[in-house]
Amino acid sequence: MPPRVSVRRIFLCVLLGGGALVLLTLNQKLSWVNIQGPTLPPQFRFQTAKPLPPAQPSIKENSGQTEAPPPLPPSREEISRAWFFYDGKVLPEIPQKQPALFPDENSGDRIIEQLMYIPEDYQGYDTPEKVILAYNGLNQWGQQYGSGTFHECPINRCTLTDDRIKASDADAIIYKDHFTHPGVMRSSKQVWILYFLECPYHTQNVKLHDVFNWTATYRRDSDIVAPYERWTYYDREVRQMPQTRDYAANKTKKVAWFVSNCGARNGRLAYARELAKHISVDIYGTCGPLKCPRSDKKCFDILDKDYKFYLAFENSNCRDYITEKFYVNGLGRNILPIVMGARPEDYERSAPEGSYIHVDEFASPAELATYLHRLDKDNDLYNSYFRWKGTGEFINTYFWCRLCAMLHAPIKPKHYDDVNDWWRGPGVCTSRSWRNVQT
Repeated sequence: MPPRVSVRRIFLCVLLGGGALVLLTLNQKLSWVNIQGPTLPPQFRFQTAKPLPPAQPSIKENSGQTEAPPPLPPSREEISRAWFFYDGKVLPEIPQKQPALFPDENSGDRIIEQLMYIPEDYQGYDTPEKVILAYNGLNQWGQQYGSGTFHECPINRCTLTDDRIKASDADAIIYKDHFTHPGVMRSSKQVWILYFLECPYHTQNVKLHDVFNWTATYRRDSDIVAPYERWTYYDREVRQMPQTRDYAANKTKKVAWFVSNCGARNGRLAYARELAKHISVDIYGTCGPLKCPRSDKKCFDILDKDYKFYLAFENSNCRDYITEKFYVNGLGRNILPIVMGARPEDYERSAPEGSYIHVDEFASPAELATYLHRLDKDNDLYNSYFRWKGTGEFINTYFWCRLCAMLHAPIKPKHYDDVNDWWRGPGVCTSRSWRNVQT
């Protein structure tokens, strides 16, 4: 016979068990709140679109350790800057009138207009996605299939694919560096885009006519201008500002040049050698006696501490062709770049004001050398070429964001009768100085 259990014992067991269960449940709930924190709906969750600048360490007194100071609140100027600046917050709004987005509407590069464009009928996620076919593959672009590329864009209803089967249905087909006809007819609602990164001397000669609707190159008259860099002022009225640094301090050497292509058709090597007859020019790389591998960071550090001038010579003299040789090796260091490549007016439109010297400002290398010697002896005049620093920044031009926005804009019928003539026609490039070219 089983042992008898009193009613009182049963009641006590139930009471104790229930209390333990209640305490356990409360503890789990409190632990969940402490660990997870409150969960916000997706539309209120904060997402960092761009990386924050690293905090500058401060030295702890008598400890020898460093700690990051608390971040400073953004200034009024930073808050009012557009979203494409490093710390910009201002997003585009629907304009009262249609902005100038295409080259026949504005002679400028229209990059800012495209970055700040919102179509009047754009309805966010209720707007159908535009499909962009990267015909030569997504790997060349460093992009992946899908819509992830556009997540940080104000206009983000686009998706990428490299599936050529979709050539008939895609809203846009973009050809990077090389064009192969897809074998389908282009519909009136479809946009075919030619993208070239290099200058005409080093790009494909497209012989087919009436193929492309848009172009995407470094040229300012491209439909979507894709420059190597884009300088943008914080305030268009403030282009110079006082500097506290002496950029000539402790620099004992004159001119430096890093170069590996000795056969450039614009004669840059011959110019540099002639210049060297009148002022010291140190040539690093294949074309000179000095060696310093590009992988060694110290090679460019010497530009900051030892040299006053840098030859930012392009391999070709072509309209608007200004590459990292100027922007990174020159303006990216504390050195005064001397430029050869695009026309003087192209540099004037693209570079910070008073930040460089163009070889075509002088009748000969000897005349240029005379001016460089003057700068070498006059620190105030030399430092005047650095007053642009702090007045703006090189922005991310968000090529894919602009392309997406343009595809959502009202499509205007357009095509290039002969894109080859536009790209490499008369007056686009020269093997001589621009001083000798009639434009």
